[in-house]
Amino acid sequence: MNQTVKPQIVSFFKKLIIIAFLLFIFTFIEIYWAMGSLSERISSGNPDSHFFDDAYLLSVFTTAFLTIVFLLFTFIKNKYLKIIIELISLISVWFFWNYSIFVDRESSWSTYLFKEEILYTLSLSFLPIWVLSIVTVFTLHYILKKL
Repeated sequence: MNQTVKPQIVSFFKKLIIIAFLLFIFTFIEIYWAMGSLSERISSGNPDSHFFDDAYLLSVFTTAFLTIVFLLFTFIKNKYLKIIIELISLISVWFFWNYSIFVDRESSWSTYLFKEEILYTLSLSFLPIWVLSIVTVFTLHYILKKL
């Protein structure tokens, strides 16, 4: 293998692993922080599933999806635009998962309107999503900059 290509491949895989690891950890923390109050409720989709199983599975899906997306964002040269797009992507995905958990564990057992579901999910998710999305994006940029 060409000597100039090998360090690039190693660097690429380092970035891939760091992005995936951080996204998994921060997603798992965000789900527990935002939706942890619903952890004792029974899932309407699968009554035997535990909240931990849902959080783990959603973190794996998020990691797989957003790692690819964030790697594609590395081609964006404008630093501020890249950060804004990453934040919007992360916030959107996390809010969608939180909404899914809320519907599965709370609103499917009751009579919530769609607007009420969104507002209740937003009230539970606002602080955790904002804090952890900012920490995640800036941690990623800080670590990847050091590589």
